[in-house]
Amino acid sequence: MNLSVSPADAVAMAPFIAAVLAAMAVILVDFVWPGRRTAALLTTFVGLAIVAGLILVANEGARTTQNGVSTVFNGSYRVDALTTFLDLLFVSIAGLTAAFAPDYLGERRLPVAEFNATLLFAMTGAMLLAGSADLIVLFLGLELMVLPGYLLAGFHKNDGFSTEGAIKYFLLGSFSSAIFLFGLAFVFGMTGTTRIDGVAGYLKAIVAGTAPFSPALGMGLAFLTTGVAFKIAAVPFHYWTPDAYQGSPTPVTGYLSVGPKVGAFALIIRLFAGALLPMAVQWNVVIIVLAATTMTLGNLVALTQDNVKRMLAYSSIAHTGYMLVGFAAFAAGQAQGLEGLLYYGAAYSFMNLGAFAVIASIQRRTGITSNLSTFAGLIRREPALAWLMTLFLLSLTGIPPTAGFFGKFYVILAAVQAGNTNPWLTGLAVLAMLNAAAAAFYYLRVVVYMFMRDPSEEVASIGHGRLVWAGLAVSTVMTIALGLFPGILLGLVSSAAAAVHVN
Repeated sequence: MNLSVSPADAVAMAPFIAAVLAAMAVILVDFVWPGRRTAALLTTFVGLAIVAGLILVANEGARTTQNGVSTVFNGSYRVDALTTFLDLLFVSIAGLTAAFAPDYLGERRLPVAEFNATLLFAMTGAMLLAGSADLIVLFLGLELMVLPGYLLAGFHKNDGFSTEGAIKYFLLGSFSSAIFLFGLAFVFGMTGTTRIDGVAGYLKAIVAGTAPFSPALGMGLAFLTTGVAFKIAAVPFHYWTPDAYQGSPTPVTGYLSVGPKVGAFALIIRLFAGALLPMAVQWNVVIIVLAATTMTLGNLVALTQDNVKRMLAYSSIAHTGYMLVGFAAFAAGQAQGLEGLLYYGAAYSFMNLGAFAVIASIQRRTGITSNLSTFAGLIRREPALAWLMTLFLLSLTGIPPTAGFFGKFYVILAAVQAGNTNPWLTGLAVLAMLNAAAAAFYYLRVVVYMFMRDPSEEVASIGHGRLVWAGLAVSTVMTIALGLFPGILLGLVSSAAAAVHVN
């Protein structure tokens, strides 16, 4: 393998390298000026801005090639429209999380610099996933993304719930990574390659009848599917999610609900839509079952929750099911299904981060829980937060004209269109609509508490930092803009989805 680096390779890898250097810079700044929160935050945001700029530069470099794809290290990493879209989304998620966290962490005397550095390292793993063209690189990116997540989940070391959630997350995450790695080893042993296009070529030969399908390869594909299902918290591999979300510091919960989830879907797209696409008819049955059980069980259990963080954890499981509906439609031959999945991922990131930011703002004062009773009468003591929370919850419900409505609309429409060739997709679309209607109950119940219930005790309102309001402004604008003007994102997701099949 030729591992020499050309100037074009350097441009393609520049965003990833810059993200690593940004994380190291935050650590260095904190070493030189310990405890200076402003210096650490400034370094974080400047680093993210540089990374975003280099992502656009790398995208322009890829567009100048014949097929719009730049490859690095003998094709193990690629920069295309999908890589660019996902990288920019990961930078946005990291930036919003970094904006929402300082008030919450500062009140609990938790180090902001360490938090931001860990967050940036997690972002680098997600970026590596987005451009992976090799199964080994996929695994490395996956681990680089989830290992910092374990640290973030247990970031509040003196909180028993945080430690418990982090241990459960770590143990189940480690098992799922081992299962994924076993699957990777079986696939490599049977196909003789870890390159995504190489595996796809071997599976094409199997479908054409010119190569045998061995039980060992089937076991490898089953292990890969199981490992991925753990990472996206699909039912029945979801048990770590509620405890990890409820126990983690609230800004971390917001990040865990979107960052690793979008990263895991990047893994699914590169793996299933790339390497395993020739056998889509076979594995799509599993995707349909996972989608149906995940969104249904997630919503049913969310209905019974009195803790808003735990309710949003089960809600996050349900949204995984909705996104799988889009992917099932794609596997059935409907290209719009992948576009809907990408649109949903972006819309969900902004509205869900916004909802968790409101919870973190309410919990800025220590001792405040995220129980439903905490939100009673919020409109009288924190009217701005109450209205913002209402917007984000309506978007999560799928009420127009919000980003959440069009996210659900595109994945369900793709499933309906795919139902012409696979009737199970029509049933899945109907089930998705029923689940969306059921979800309205537990989302709107929070709104009822905020506007129509009296608090059990009077709690004085507290101030919130400028970064929190700036982050909430961005989340609000994106939630509204993607609902009123979905065309803003449709062109980008169309290009990103089309890049999946470009070699």
